[in-house]
Amino acid sequence: MPSTVIRSYRYDPQRRELAIVFQTRRAYTYSEVPHETYAALKAAFSKGEFFNRHIRDRFTFRRDDASSKPRSPADTPLPRSGPRPPRQSRHSHRDGRG
Repeated sequence: MPSTVIRSYRYDPQRRELAIVFQTRRAYTYSEVPHETYAALKAAFSKGEFFNRHIRDRFTFRRDDASSKPRSPADTPLPRSGPRPPRQSRHSHRDGRG
């Protein structure tokens, strides 16, 4: 079943790293993740729910981008879920009609 939270994930058993790409396209790598945790994620009906209960706030992670540094679980909030407020165009008020 496709996840509404997680776009993709992969596990490196030699490094014990779990890489997760969220639907927001933000990517994180979690360190020292046991193979059993990865196997349970893979088998979980709800990947997002499993992530929130068993991975989030339990493993050291880094955000995978050009300026990524290892972080503790409490350092950075995860991408929020739910609808985003509508964005307003930069040009919507140019002629005063909205």
